[in-house]
Amino acid sequence: MNNFYMSDIKESAHIHFIGIGGISMSALAHICIKRGYIISGSDINETHITRQLTAAGAKIYKGHSSENVNGADLVVYTAAINAENEELIAAKQNGILCVERSIFLGAIMRDYKSSICVAGTHGKTTTTSMLSHVLLECECDPTIMLGGELDVIGGNMRVGESEYFLTEACEYHCSFLEFFPRLAIITNVDEDHLDFFKDIEHIKQAFCQFAEIPDENGYVIVCGDDKNAMECVKNVKATVLSYGFDEKNIFCPKNLKYNDGCGEFDVEYGGKIVHVRLGVAGEHNVLNALAGFASAYVLGLDGEKAAAGLEKFTLVHRRFEKKGENNGACIIDDYAHHPTEIMCTLKTARSMCKGKLYVVFQPHTYTRTKALLDEFSKAFDDADKIIVTDIYAAREKDTGKIHASDLSKKLSERGQNAVYISSFDEIALQLESIIGEGDIVITMGAGNVYKISEILTEK
Repeated sequence: MNNFYMSDIKESAHIHFIGIGGISMSALAHICIKRGYIISGSDINETHITRQLTAAGAKIYKGHSSENVNGADLVVYTAAINAENEELIAAKQNGILCVERSIFLGAIMRDYKSSICVAGTHGKTTTTSMLSHVLLECECDPTIMLGGELDVIGGNMRVGESEYFLTEACEYHCSFLEFFPRLAIITNVDEDHLDFFKDIEHIKQAFCQFAEIPDENGYVIVCGDDKNAMECVKNVKATVLSYGFDEKNIFCPKNLKYNDGCGEFDVEYGGKIVHVRLGVAGEHNVLNALAGFASAYVLGLDGEKAAAGLEKFTLVHRRFEKKGENNGACIIDDYAHHPTEIMCTLKTARSMCKGKLYVVFQPHTYTRTKALLDEFSKAFDDADKIIVTDIYAAREKDTGKIHASDLSKKLSERGQNAVYISSFDEIALQLESIIGEGDIVITMGAGNVYKISEILTEK
């Protein structure tokens, strides 16, 4: 249980963030700057995120050094920080209070009466972003923390003055169990992060615990079409509301149709019918919108305004983001890095594609690639050609047990047009020689594969 409170530190405290350039850490730093704390932080790289923090008044150090924590009253670090990190060691040796990121976020969340956490294996960022649009349209003045960058808030966070606090809740390392949502949303429960979780039952156990956090005065909104998710809400104290395509759900789309892949539907809301028109494509985004709409209902917001917010929603950067064109082909970048996400993204792309669909896939982490290799090999059926590039290691080390070429071989064995290419420049050259009018190229993965889309669009 998270027993840390913001009252445990003085109002003018100096807070140092190790890894401040991360999406979540930078958002927390901005919130603390707004609250009047003295903020410093370190990161290996200088980015537009760290430059924004500098402009906001934070002291940013490039690289890690024990001297960086001098004068700090509190050090916040992420689960990804190694125990041998010299700043963390120095802080502990000097008696400085050290708190892991999820615990710190949970402590901040305690200060808001209407705290909302969006959890799920897939769709967290998009659903949180949709709900951001809803809250803004309804003039709720929310504080928002996102796992991506959203144009309407000018980045990955927004600091409001109201009781509303909205954030994603990641299950990795069970970090979401440190949070305190009044409203918990579960989009789906799938097999992932198998470098931490033992199996799907272990994952479901974590989501069960998360769903039990809201008390009898709280709410849990869950995708009723997802069997695993529904199993996780059987014993909760809070009120459970389901959404999905099946009419058994409390919130389901009526008269659903698609315009250029974008869903349009009616939904019952407070005894009347509200019409929802989306500007983003895909069946999965209809589900995400229903989750946002159900949340608006729980929060007592105006249904028509909620629908207007959803209609204005534009995707977060790196979520089916159109980067430009090359030889008449549309170049798209997408964050999908799990088989289920890949299938959803490619199904949407196929419905919009008038020519051929080319995919450049960068597997994310060795453990995920190895554990889900068979599932990955079945996820690209909608593609005409798949180029697999090297695995993005992220937090892991290469043990030699899996290679990107193993996936391209598996795909080829299933009769698909797949090839492994390491060089980004070579991939871009090969694509440029074959793409044409009406084709779609998707660079896909959670690493730096987006650079290929930038090479293609710059040309």
